[in-house]
Amino acid sequence: MIRRFELPSALSLVALALGVFAVGCGGSAVDGGARMDLEPPIAAKVPHVEVRHGQQVNDDYYWLRERDARQVIEYLREENAYTEAVMKPTEPRQQRLYDEMLARIKETDLSVPVKIDDYYYYSRTEEGQQYKIYCRKRGSLDAAEEVLLDQNALAEGQEFCRLGVFEVSPDHNLLAYSVDFEGNELYTVHFKDLRTGELLEERIPGTYYSLEWANDNRTVFYNTVDEAHRPWRLWRHALGSDPANDVQVYQEDDDRYFLGLSKTRSKRYLLLELGSNNTSEVRYLEADRPDGKFRTIHPRQHMLEYYVEHHGDRFLILTNDEAKNFKLVEAPVADPAKRNWKDWLPHRAGVKLDSVDAFEKQLVVIERAEALRRVRVFDLDAGADHYVEFPEPVYTASLERNPEFKTRTVRLNYTSLVTPDSVYDYDMGTRDRTLLKEEEVLGGYDRTRYESKRIWAEAPDGVRVPISLVHKQGIALDGGNPTMLYGYGSYGASINPGFSSERLSLLDRGFVYAIAHIRGGGDMGRQWYDDGKLLAKKNTFTDFIACAEHLIAEKYTRPERLVIRGGSAGGLLVGAVTNMRPDLFGAVVAKVPFVDVINTMFDETIPLTVIEWEEWGDPNKPEYYEYMLSYSPYDNVRPVEYPDMLITAGLNDPRVQYWEPAKWTAKLRQLKQGNGLILLKTNMGAGHAGASGRYDALKELAFEYAFVFDRLGIEG
Repeated sequence: MIRRFELPSALSLVALALGVFAVGCGGSAVDGGARMDLEPPIAAKVPHVEVRHGQQVNDDYYWLRERDARQVIEYLREENAYTEAVMKPTEPRQQRLYDEMLARIKETDLSVPVKIDDYYYYSRTEEGQQYKIYCRKRGSLDAAEEVLLDQNALAEGQEFCRLGVFEVSPDHNLLAYSVDFEGNELYTVHFKDLRTGELLEERIPGTYYSLEWANDNRTVFYNTVDEAHRPWRLWRHALGSDPANDVQVYQEDDDRYFLGLSKTRSKRYLLLELGSNNTSEVRYLEADRPDGKFRTIHPRQHMLEYYVEHHGDRFLILTNDEAKNFKLVEAPVADPAKRNWKDWLPHRAGVKLDSVDAFEKQLVVIERAEALRRVRVFDLDAGADHYVEFPEPVYTASLERNPEFKTRTVRLNYTSLVTPDSVYDYDMGTRDRTLLKEEEVLGGYDRTRYESKRIWAEAPDGVRVPISLVHKQGIALDGGNPTMLYGYGSYGASINPGFSSERLSLLDRGFVYAIAHIRGGGDMGRQWYDDGKLLAKKNTFTDFIACAEHLIAEKYTRPERLVIRGGSAGGLLVGAVTNMRPDLFGAVVAKVPFVDVINTMFDETIPLTVIEWEEWGDPNKPEYYEYMLSYSPYDNVRPVEYPDMLITAGLNDPRVQYWEPAKWTAKLRQLKQGNGLILLKTNMGAGHAGASGRYDALKELAFEYAFVFDRLGIEG
């Protein structure tokens, strides 16, 4: 899960009358390929005072929140111009990196087709085209191709283009898809008649990420957001009618809850899923009766989570009810109330259940232990189970899209830090697996040239923290290796080690790449998450520092050769540890970083502040306020020497507002000592995930790598 903050609140322009920025006041250029004799933009200090818990708080850069003010846009452009000028000497290297990474990619490629009824659905890419083309064939893979949607045509004339939902009706005659041209994650739904190729007239603007067809092939359900960009309403639309007359099916008034919708693999039920960070509620409706009423499985109960799958005459329910790491229970469809829940797979302290997928004769359970995923298959007729075996000590296994219910074959994805993404069909009866496709890495990739392993660091409180590593075979442990350490550590999200062909541009230049599986994530179970949130959040930061120190102690690298990287809540991580230990890192890459913790969590008008109180704490309560204040990166910038830093933002970002990295940059420039380079790069036409096109995204990565190489003095 990533941060979900969104729209800005209004801000008076009175303070802006004092002026917003002035260029230059000291800070001459320093040696280095990307450094020039340039003065960075210096944001004006405009006093803004608030009183919190009886104490006066000053925020000199509060004015940067007014995104529609001319002065703010000019300031962001000034920062972009400075960054571009400073990085101009690296442009030849950026181009070489881009060409190098692009040369490894099979630009004209095809996904593995997914069979649904009598159709094979797939996507393909063409050389020179930014986006995918979505297609299908009927009857066999030798049949004529039918193009359902060409996103390249959709994106013509647009700076940004991202698809939201893509759902074909049960009878395969209609397509519902949604598109966002701004990066603000508000999508407009369109409908296409796949028999004629005609785009239907009706449009549904302002939708979010949920849309499902009822089984009548003419009714769709979708969700929309409130002013805080929280998905809160479920609507029913009948094809051919005016969307202005759509029926509101449900409204979630509790600001802590998100609303989503899914459909069971059996195609029998639509599931209305309501959830906060620690509590959930599921309602169900027969997909054959779209005009019916959703019924509740179990009313929300504080701190109780449950997730529902359908199988025959029962619901299978994954829940933490008296089960920290979750257990699997079953309940009759006729009356699935909690009083009828029966344990099916009991709780185990050392193993977390992540998900359950039901097929006609088998269940597939994804478990997590020792920071690794395991795939467990249950044969319902035989009453037996087994684990799918994988060949490497550090890997990631997951389920691909498996829409068919009546099948004994499950499609899996397997990858590791050295093995490209591989798609398998796995026979759950014979245990035979068939490799359907391995991501092709052009240019003669040889995985035996690289080594992947798992090592462990010790946190200050004695807890062992796993680190996943990859590097070229035979590197010297002399402290001289450039190293990139990545981390996230929030929302219980697990960072699964997987392959990246772009990362070879690091490894082939002698880099060690490391993932710190720190607390606050879910890598080691639910307790691992709980021990890195709320009043235990600092464990996330001290774990990461311990990982960095361990890499140095084991002579993989040394501080001036160590770059750290994180985005969104991972940007909070790298911001916090850089304040705590600026001496430990040679360079920092902070992508769309959540760094203005106190101001954001105090402002209930910002999307989705209230729901985030269950992750970080409610700052209206003094205990949480003081704790968050003690680590918030923006509030803890100090007059010390900081490492070189590249900070990115998206002007239309609905999750981490652009002003957080902008304010942080301004304060770092104000207080830092020494010659550390601070660069801010704001994408003025995109949101949280950056550029939408695959070539544009590659250019962004080449820019980032060029910065890292320049700051660490990497040649060649």
